[in-house]
Amino acid sequence: MKKAQIVIGLGFGDEGKGITTDFLAQQNPESVVIRFSGGQQAAHTVMIGDKKHIHSSFASGALRGLPSYFTEHCTIHPVFLLNEQKELQVKNGNIELHIHPLAKVTTPFDVWQNRTNTKNLEHGTCGKGIGATMKRHESPYKLFAADLIAPRGMLIEKLKGIAYYYGFLNEDQMKEVLDDFLNAVDQIDWKIEDYTYLKSFENLIFEGSQGVLLDMDHGVFPNVTYANTTSKNAYEICKLLEIENIEMYYVTRIYSTRHGNGWMSNEKELILKNNEEETCVFNDYQKELRFGDLDYDVLNYALIVDGSYVAVTEKNLVITCLDQLDKQFKAENLKIKFDKVYGSYSPYSKDFKQIF
Repeated sequence: MKKAQIVIGLGFGDEGKGITTDFLAQQNPESVVIRFSGGQQAAHTVMIGDKKHIHSSFASGALRGLPSYFTEHCTIHPVFLLNEQKELQVKNGNIELHIHPLAKVTTPFDVWQNRTNTKNLEHGTCGKGIGATMKRHESPYKLFAADLIAPRGMLIEKLKGIAYYYGFLNEDQMKEVLDDFLNAVDQIDWKIEDYTYLKSFENLIFEGSQGVLLDMDHGVFPNVTYANTTSKNAYEICKLLEIENIEMYYVTRIYSTRHGNGWMSNEKELILKNNEEETCVFNDYQKELRFGDLDYDVLNYALIVDGSYVAVTEKNLVITCLDQLDKQFKAENLKIKFDKVYGSYSPYSKDFKQIF
């Protein structure tokens, strides 16, 4: 029987979805890892031996050797993708990436909009063009993965339309901006395939992006992401592929984090240890990574919300960063019963263990 394993963050992102995905990839090396929301803004860290990789345009099984698949709900940026592909090749990772024809393509004009628009900066942005791409796709100026393998003249005309959409009217300026983009498009061996590709795998690992509390339907607006970060998209794909054996892996740190503006409960300064490998550090767009005590009421809310989207065979909880803070996880404060609870005690998935 085919099986799906879905990894979902219960907070504002940065919970440990990368290390959890790598843990599942290690157990199921013949799997494919599927991204079903977000895109190049992800920063999912995997460490194996002396190798470390932050996965953004590839799924978090790539360093371990598994292929990646990006669904129609994701965004891709050819320049970012090409740069990460080169990094993975140096590390002997798997650069095999299959992309749904309707995945949305981020252009340099979308990145410019994200980084310069006052409202975007106020509400919070990672500066990678995600929100602008999603918003643009509500207009007639769309660009899909399939367009990257369309006749070059057709692609360029669509890109010009997007430039005009954002107010880029200078042809010389437009050409300069697009040169790197088109060069990247030419260097990538595009594998544009629908969900039929996934039918050849017995085990599918669905890797979520960000967390339930940033979901565009359930987060505190306007400080949300332009995506469904619950299991909604993954479950719809499972139904399409007729997969009924579904395992959930809900992920939280032992403390709370939020990278960017917006509401956060229990915010306070924490004294952490063993956090030298922290990926989410200050940047010009999201600013500082914020911390707080774990809020069990918020965890219960996120679990109830996500549970409304998916019918599962097994529910598991993963608690990461247990080596960073001298606090015990209070499983009795959760209103949902889990089949297994795992703890992560280092940046390496080899140090996962079942604790309940």
